[in-house]
Amino acid sequence: MASSTTQPTTTTETNKPFSVLFVCLGNICRSPAAEGVFTDLVNKRGLQSNFKIDSAGTIGYHEGNPADSRMRAASKKRGIEITSISRPIRPSDFRDFDLILAMDRQNKEDILGALERWKFKETLPDDAHKKVKLMCSYCKKHSESEVPDPYYGGPQGFEKVLDLLEDACESLLNSIVA
Repeated sequence: MASSTTQPTTTTETNKPFSVLFVCLGNICRSPAAEGVFTDLVNKRGLQSNFKIDSAGTIGYHEGNPADSRMRAASKKRGIEITSISRPIRPSDFRDFDLILAMDRQNKEDILGALERWKFKETLPDDAHKKVKLMCSYCKKHSESEVPDPYYGGPQGFEKVLDLLEDACESLLNSIVA
């Protein structure tokens, strides 16, 4: 009988991939960058078949658009491709994902508020609220509690976001695989 100690924790005995959804406001800067950073780390460890990774926004304003060109450029300088297309969070995300990571407290409140509204129309897991956590709760090298929105700032804001995300994503992956 083969041991599965080298495989990441899966959600069921059927080896369903562990699923992570990254969420920010518009799904064009922070959450697509988190998706890209986490995907890059997972791929570098050869674990892509063990994960489902996506991102979404709390609003649908940018739905169908690629990530912000400044975030894509900053990520590309670090060797990370961001290919996601913006979409809003939806009720099925609370069924389909094991972990939903909010970039800041307002995003977390908006996600939980949507969950409360959707629970009256949809069959959602009773413990769905427990899936929602703050991204920076995984940071080891940084003390920030939120990933700041770089949209209205200069290039240094995008670099700061990537620094935080690289820290949090590495710790996140280690915690899942442990």
